[in-house]
Amino acid sequence: MASSETTIDHKTIRTWAEARDGKPSRVAASKGSGKDGGILRIDFGEPEDNLEPISWDQFFEIFDENGLAFLYQDETTDGGPSRFNKFVNRE
Repeated sequence: MASSETTIDHKTIRTWAEARDGKPSRVAASKGSGKDGGILRIDFGEPEDNLEPISWDQFFEIFDENGLAFLYQDETTDGGPSRFNKFVNRE
């Protein structure tokens, strides 16, 4: 059974995403004001129309300001690289 891990470490998150050709992004329609910053996503491969590319600096600023943690899976049950990820509250 594949297990998941949770981290707030920026280097771990970026390394995981880039190993899977993931790019930092946010849902374009979700841009908020103040500390909101929008809904974060990791975009894999061809950019989706509803996602706006952002820099890793912007990504982690929003990530930290919103008190998020990154839930992810390294491998699938068959041992291949997994793209499963989710943003959760740090609590």
